[in-house]
Amino acid sequence: MKPIITTLMIFAIMLSTQLVKAQCEGVSAACEKHIMKNFVTDGQSYRALLSGQDVAEFQTTLFSGNTYRIAACSGNQDGNLIFRIFDESKNLLFSNTEFTNAPFWDFHVENTMLVTIEAMLDESRSESGCAVIIIGIKK
Repeated sequence: MKPIITTLMIFAIMLSTQLVKAQCEGVSAACEKHIMKNFVTDGQSYRALLSGQDVAEFQTTLFSGNTYRIAACSGNQDGNLIFRIFDESKNLLFSNTEFTNAPFWDFHVENTMLVTIEAMLDESRSESGCAVIIIGIKK
C-alpha cells in the first residue's frame, strides 16, 4: 500500500510543478510586451510563485553606461506586482509603489553595480500568483 501512496504523491508533485510552470510561461509572455523593440532581454528568467506576503529576491549585475528596462508582472493585468530595487548597501533605488505599481521602469546605470530586486504581490489585487521579472538592455 505504501508504494502506491508514494507514487501518487510523486505524481501530484510533478503535476503541480507543471501547472506552475505553465502559469509562469503565460505571465512571462504577457510581461515581454513591456520590453519593446528598443530593448533586448538579458536572456535570464526571474520567476517565483508567490502567495500572501511572500517576497521573492533576485540578484543581478547592471553594467555602467547601459540603460535597462525592468518589467515586473503577475497575472493578466498590470499593477499586480510590487517591485523594489536595492543597491549592494540595501539603499532603495526604486519602488514602483510610488508610481501606482507601474509594470516597468527604465534605469540608466552610471557605475556597474550588483542590485537586488524584490517582488511581492499587491495583496489588494491578488492573493497568489507567479511573479516574473524581465530585464531588457537598450539597443
